[in-house]
Amino acid sequence: MQSCEISADSTDDPLSSGLRRKRQPRIVVIGAGLAGLSAAKALLESGFTDVTVLEATDRIGGRVQSVHIGHATFELGATWIHGSHGNPVYHLAEDNGLLEETTDSERSVGRISLYSKNGVAYHLTNSGQRIPKDVVEEFSDLYNEVYNLTQEFFQRGKPVNAESQNSVGVFTRDVVRKRIKADPDDTEAVKRLKLAMIQQYLKVESCESSSHSMDEVSLSEFGEWTEIPGAHHVIPCGFIKIVEILARSIPKSVIQLRKPVKCIHWNQSVSKEIERVADHNSDLPEENKGSNVFVECEDCEFIPADHVIVTVSLGVLKKRHESLFHPRLPEEKVMAIEKLGINTTDKIFLEFEEPFWSSECNSIQFVWEDEAESESLTYPEELWYKKICSFDVLYPPERYGHVLSGWICGEEALIMEKCDDETVAETCTEMLRKFTGNPNIPKPRRILRSSWGSNPHFRGSYSYTQVGSSGADVEKLAKPLPYAESSKTPPMQVMFSGEATHRKYYSTTHGAVLSGQREAARLIEMYQDLLQ
Repeated sequence: MQSCEISADSTDDPLSSGLRRKRQPRIVVIGAGLAGLSAAKALLESGFTDVTVLEATDRIGGRVQSVHIGHATFELGATWIHGSHGNPVYHLAEDNGLLEETTDSERSVGRISLYSKNGVAYHLTNSGQRIPKDVVEEFSDLYNEVYNLTQEFFQRGKPVNAESQNSVGVFTRDVVRKRIKADPDDTEAVKRLKLAMIQQYLKVESCESSSHSMDEVSLSEFGEWTEIPGAHHVIPCGFIKIVEILARSIPKSVIQLRKPVKCIHWNQSVSKEIERVADHNSDLPEENKGSNVFVECEDCEFIPADHVIVTVSLGVLKKRHESLFHPRLPEEKVMAIEKLGINTTDKIFLEFEEPFWSSECNSIQFVWEDEAESESLTYPEELWYKKICSFDVLYPPERYGHVLSGWICGEEALIMEKCDDETVAETCTEMLRKFTGNPNIPKPRRILRSSWGSNPHFRGSYSYTQVGSSGADVEKLAKPLPYAESSKTPPMQVMFSGEATHRKYYSTTHGAVLSGQREAARLIEMYQDLLQ
């Protein structure tokens, strides 16, 4: 520790003689994703002057990552603005003209967002046959009817029976299967196709939820997630533009890139040690010795703060909460972190010289006929590709070229991330040949894919309410530390933000933005006399 440096930033401020003398509070925001940037922007606009944003990576944006190739922009992370009415991300995009290029073809209604609502989804089997459109529509109507039932357990307080194991996947599979088998009008062959489609739809739903399997998603809590009304939108020039808009009003000196945090020492837990080190550092300002919080960075710098807003992902908290906080987090918060779910949803972009799909096809859905009676959605490592649920056709081709966007989630996504590009491209091509019945499909000219699960700065894509968790756990995760407030314990030393901390809008970009604004609002209210 003696070799570490203690930062003395902001000491030129004439108010820097202790909070009791109305000096500006020192606020450190950890993470420059949507939540962190939203918090920093709101704080600075409200009059706070001592705000620092620490970002572990070499870029801002977090789980927003737009990649520009030629004239096209591909989203490795956040892609859609889900809903418009009251959505802060939509309003940022609309107010800044980012949706001017959006056409009706790039709007989607419903849970599953596609790049185009025009055209038809092709449901193909591993024997190379296309499932008839009327069979798909009948199954889709049935599945959506049961999906609506899953919402009622939370929204109407319906009791969950033991058979469902409080699992969306178990409940959905059981109810849909029973109804298919009881249908007197279908032939056995049609019933078998519909039974196989259950697993395919659940794979799509798992990618939407970023869970390994819908079996892990809580049935009793599933209906609390709230969809904002209105169409879904893409941003043709890249979702990163939202990030840039948020960062526009933040001085560049505020954001420090490549600045990973090692430990947050809160509740004056290292004050005595810091003071011991300070005895050998005559340049250390007096007020730094009594700081509530010190943020210890990987480069050995200690940054004093009055408040720290932590915006790291739930995946990072699960992996690092024991070492990231000193003293350790209260048991209630640890339990919330462990109970809530997060997993990986990855995209695989394949660019082809020419389309092998028809002009009416907007997606290719993979239905494995041997999964008609399957219970599990876990595969041996060598069969990881069976978890790829579909490839969407990027639209319009004039903008993107001839590109398919594949979806894979869960443990199989992590296996995919370990493979090299050549292996993934070859595997996906073989799948497409098999399901289309076209052995002449060429290998793609280019592949681009995400790797959110293995990235140590994210460790997953976004959160969900896992079986055994509830919205109350989201509230516990969001609750500032320390819990026990007294005149001797400065409040809100460590605060929490990010999509996983929003009870209604977890997993979304608007949830992340709103959570950052929420934590900023706490501090704005706390210091309203100082800011006037």
